[in-house]
Amino acid sequence: MEMWQALILAIIEGLTEYLPVSSTGHIILGSALMGIESDPFVKDYTVIVQFGAILSVLVVYRDRILKAMKSGPKVYVLLLASFVPAAFFGLLLGKKIDSWLGDVSVVGWSLLIGGIVLLFLDRLNNRFENTSLERDGLKLPVKTGVLIGFAQCLALVPGVSRSGASIAGAMALGLTRKTAAEFSFFLAVPTLTAATGYKLLKMGDSLNLETLPVIVVGNIASFIVGIIAIKSFIGFLERRGFFWFGVYRIVLGLLILGITLSGHTLKMVD
Repeated sequence: MEMWQALILAIIEGLTEYLPVSSTGHIILGSALMGIESDPFVKDYTVIVQFGAILSVLVVYRDRILKAMKSGPKVYVLLLASFVPAAFFGLLLGKKIDSWLGDVSVVGWSLLIGGIVLLFLDRLNNRFENTSLERDGLKLPVKTGVLIGFAQCLALVPGVSRSGASIAGAMALGLTRKTAAEFSFFLAVPTLTAATGYKLLKMGDSLNLETLPVIVVGNIASFIVGIIAIKSFIGFLERRGFFWFGVYRIVLGLLILGITLSGHTLKMVD
């Protein structure tokens, strides 16, 4: 993978991490279209480049996060408890998940099914919008956070979308779109930090003077684009809801499945 390819993947990551369209799915698709070789470093990079996106949340919501941290340990308990389900199933299914990372057809089905779910939830939310709970995402009950954490586990399948799964879970529990989206952002911090740290520890000799600049540049790009995406997403969400995200997922999922099922090759280079 060359530097320009890594930069494009980082931009894709920053743009899609906090949108309910699956950053991993888009990175796999982008890698396939650019003909990037599916080697261990590329698979590690697609996870490690998420760290820049984590920092974008900390910058955009720094005042609220600092205030919550000063108010007591509850915010730590909330985020840690919400993160545990994904950590458990991620470690349990690690090898299986890695095998899915190069399978574009898995992404296609996940995008399609996830798009249908988003359309359903958006319509349901429109009907019950006046009774939905508008709360501070950092002050949710721990039980609610854990249930959202279990919903996030669905995103272990490439194409499902971490933010999409956690937002859908939060909305199913009666939270407003905005509260659901913001808690998804906050939950990303321990989830993606753990995933990034785990990959870095496993890299061994793959982390060297040749790969380090690629990782640094990639994270800077995902950080900058991530800030723009977060600020734009919340405003769009409050005005338009999830309808167009659902439509986009369905169209892209059908396109990918149509290409793969017709016998054409659309995968990362082995």
